[in-house]
Amino acid sequence: MKAAYVNAIGGASGDMLLASLIDSGLDLVELSSALASVGVEGFELEALSGDRRGVKGTHLDVNIDRADPGKRTPEDFIDIVNTAPISESSRSKCREVFNLIGEAEGSVHGEDKGKVHLHELGTIDTIIDVVGVVLGLEMLSVEKLYSSPIPTGSGTVRTEHGLLPVPAPATAYMLTSKDIPCYPPPSYMPPTGEMVTPTGMALLATLADFSQPVMNIHSIGYGLGTRNPESYPNVLSLWLGDLSTPTDETRIILLETNLDDTTGETLGYVQEKLFELGARDVWVTPIQMKKNRPGVLLSTLIDESMKEKISDFIMLETSTLGIRVRPVERIEAEREIENFESSLGNVRIKLKKKNGLVVAVAPEYEDCKKIASEDSIPLNQVFFLMKREAEDIYL
Repeated sequence: MKAAYVNAIGGASGDMLLASLIDSGLDLVELSSALASVGVEGFELEALSGDRRGVKGTHLDVNIDRADPGKRTPEDFIDIVNTAPISESSRSKCREVFNLIGEAEGSVHGEDKGKVHLHELGTIDTIIDVVGVVLGLEMLSVEKLYSSPIPTGSGTVRTEHGLLPVPAPATAYMLTSKDIPCYPPPSYMPPTGEMVTPTGMALLATLADFSQPVMNIHSIGYGLGTRNPESYPNVLSLWLGDLSTPTDETRIILLETNLDDTTGETLGYVQEKLFELGARDVWVTPIQMKKNRPGVLLSTLIDESMKEKISDFIMLETSTLGIRVRPVERIEAEREIENFESSLGNVRIKLKKKNGLVVAVAPEYEDCKKIASEDSIPLNQVFFLMKREAEDIYL
């Protein structure tokens, strides 16, 4: 899957995102034609090479042919998008972005989210940024977008509403309502001013997953902001590549809880059911708890996707009031199960491999148990014989 990762090094804005797409190979002529087909008129896009504190990239200038009255509403923008000859997926994403901008501005000014006048955000620049980024990602075949945490900036920014704190109220609303990870600049830095604009925040909050993907990077584009402060590079980078999942390393979760008033019968039942629910491993460790009470540590390794189901089961079936969750990295050997016709009958053999070569074999316990029971042979003898015969074949 082709993916992109936004590294908001020195902030994020709509024009910086669009510039990073152009610096990554998005054709400016094709982008301009796509925007014109949407109904955006009287503009010219100009991509300029430059640098910010030594970081070279692309700065995007949007030149408007005539005076733009601005002050459009989110509904005005959505009406334009709804009739645009673009894919339904892109149309839906654009609507989400404009709705979020309207929701944020409406909350700040106490107005209806669809009818709030957007002032600076109500200009043609905004629809170029929003529709341009959405279409640009589609034109570069990006299927999944990720983003780094957001630098909030510090100080103040001057707007039509006067001098506002940074982040601006609309941006701050999106950060909090969408639970976006963010961080302030170091206290020793001078005030940075606005680092993330409402448009840039709305685009990332709507389109991006705020996590770090494992990916093979094919190119990195740099979008330059309009300012060039001394304290940080006003730059956003866009990493383009393919999502990659390591073949020999699997991330799983360890759930643990201490128990001092759960019966042995219950623990046996819980362990059995956890395996049935799909746990990779379950074990119980004797521990000494507070007030000198003997207790046990219940531990289970599970896939992350099962966290809610497994934790709900443990909460319901034991006396625990809380479960610790830890990410675990486990390097796994390659493995295969083969049906093996032994001297005592058919058994399944687990083959452990490294770099495609079998390095160890182990008969399945249940198959050995069945033969031992039916033929009245000690289990240890059955297991030893099966293992030796399999080793002669596979090793």
